[in-house]
Amino acid sequence: MSAKDLQVFENARPRLGALAYRLLGTAAEAEDAVQEAYLRWDAAERPVIENPPAWLTRVLTNLCLTQLDSARARREASVGQWLPEPLLDGDPLLGPAETVAQRDAVSFAMLGLLEILPPRERAVFVLREAFSHSHAEIAEILGTSESGSQQALARARRHLSEGRRRRAVDPVTSQAVARAFLDAAVGGDIERLLAVLAEDATSRADGGGTFPAARRPLRGGQAVATYLRGIFRRTPAMSRLVAGPVEIHAADVNRAPALLVAERGRLLGVITLELEGERVRHVRIQLDPAKLARISADWAERGTSEPLARLW
Repeated sequence: MSAKDLQVFENARPRLGALAYRLLGTAAEAEDAVQEAYLRWDAAERPVIENPPAWLTRVLTNLCLTQLDSARARREASVGQWLPEPLLDGDPLLGPAETVAQRDAVSFAMLGLLEILPPRERAVFVLREAFSHSHAEIAEILGTSESGSQQALARARRHLSEGRRRRAVDPVTSQAVARAFLDAAVGGDIERLLAVLAEDATSRADGGGTFPAARRPLRGGQAVATYLRGIFRRTPAMSRLVAGPVEIHAADVNRAPALLVAERGRLLGVITLELEGERVRHVRIQLDPAKLARISADWAERGTSEPLARLW
């Protein structure tokens, strides 16, 4: 491969990685897809490719569609719940953030919701909403018609709107609610937790089959509050898993405030909160060590801040 052709791919790499992460939900799978796209570029008859960025986008998208079919089967067969991989803000895989739609498309909440879509609807939604492709371009990428792309986008938006109440919460309110949530959870105060949780709050946790986590979503403020009090308490079972001391840090993850739980600098989990007004409606807890590797390395490289709280 010539230096010029290599540079063409390297120029496209950040965008390809961001697209793959939105489509697949994990950094490792996204990087594998980008590497496979590189191999396809290396083997292609490059002089006859009129629009390399478009060609690479088409190849990458279709690689991800193939991966999604097998990934969905694995996730359905896995133990417990599946959540996407969290990334610190500034990670190149998060991609563009110039518009509200671009920021929303990579939120932890949206990545989770995208799992309900069939792969092709997911691809149309991401290409249109996060990367502003026209329906003509999407039709070329997916081998469909413009009307087919428009219909798929309409279906995707309808499915997503059924699973999500759109809301805008300012950063100051988000930080204040996150702090109130943390204080109540660390203090084990059920009444204060109920005050900060929405009545129909839910909690989901992904242990990857290796770290103990609730196997099913918890629904209702009382159930979520009881569960949270349990995971923040020093019990014999917890002591066997975590020797302590444990620190909780604030961070911005996937464009939203989050809590990082660490033991002696080792990241144990990431807690993301989705707010509705001034209450927490969804709590998502990522505990799978495989999905914490990238964010752990990034967090350590940036240097840890003073913890918000210390446990045990």
